[in-house]
Amino acid sequence: MRQAGRYLPEYRASRAQAGDFMSLCMNPEFACEVTMQPLDRYPQLDAAILFSDILTIPDAMGQGLYFETGEGPRFKKVVSTLADIEALPIPDPHKDLGYVMDAVSTIRRELNGRVPLIGFSGSPWTLATYMVEGGSSKDFRKTKAMLYDNPQAMHLLLDKLVQSVTSYLNGQIMAGAQAVQIFDTWGGNLSAAAYQEFSLAYMKKIVSGLIRENDGRKVPVILFTKNGGLWLESIADAGADALGLDWTCDIGNARARVGDKVALQGNMDPTVLYAKPEAIRTEVGRILASYGKGSGHVFNLGHGITPEVDPEHAGAFLRAVHELSAQYHE
Repeated sequence: MRQAGRYLPEYRASRAQAGDFMSLCMNPEFACEVTMQPLDRYPQLDAAILFSDILTIPDAMGQGLYFETGEGPRFKKVVSTLADIEALPIPDPHKDLGYVMDAVSTIRRELNGRVPLIGFSGSPWTLATYMVEGGSSKDFRKTKAMLYDNPQAMHLLLDKLVQSVTSYLNGQIMAGAQAVQIFDTWGGNLSAAAYQEFSLAYMKKIVSGLIRENDGRKVPVILFTKNGGLWLESIADAGADALGLDWTCDIGNARARVGDKVALQGNMDPTVLYAKPEAIRTEVGRILASYGKGSGHVFNLGHGITPEVDPEHAGAFLRAVHELSAQYHE
């Protein structure tokens, strides 16, 4: 996750050249450049991840995305009433988000079959939290107040986001993405009942509307809910091909719970990368042993790599995965 980012000096140089984060995202050549940087540095990587941001959709819906130094993403407009939601347009992926489609096709061309390309989007619930709060939040009080006070408004917002995310991901697939992932970063902050109704139900709708075969090949779909370990069985029944796990789950236990219904992607704690390479290798070995032999494990971090990580430690992580996983292949 977050292959390209501030932990890489070459990324920081590209961002400085572009001027700011959004300029980096909205320029297909720059987006391609920073997507390729981790692959050039780490030959052990088995896939490329599109460089973009989950908040491109709300921005295309007229929210006015910008970034405050030290505060993360913010929106010039917030959604607070049913009338606000009714006024939101459904973005056209080719017109309103054409820069992302151009980035996908540019990256796919540059990869030239080297590794597959993964596209992504935020989940409807996660996007809704940013749109209602106006940015990131610790308690989601505005979003949850709308959920409980005005469920009609929240359902309408989520319905519009389902339409937007589905067309956005299908656009990415047609432009060349060979797998897609839905990031439900904030679904784990909901109660069990609210998660089923306001997050998972809408991800299911997206999955059912996605193009599942393109260029004669299956297009895998990955669902990831951070802090979603309580609901793995429900998520595994949502129709996706793979289930992303954060680091709070034991991957062996997750495998026992979902069987071979889905592949499992994960799930090392990204902060392990602050440790010495020997400790990183030990933790990689522990996770591999927990999953055990057989296919269906895409080794990954349990969330995004953080800016202060030493690139050499990320390299040690990747080497350990390749070296230690061979004994589990069948």
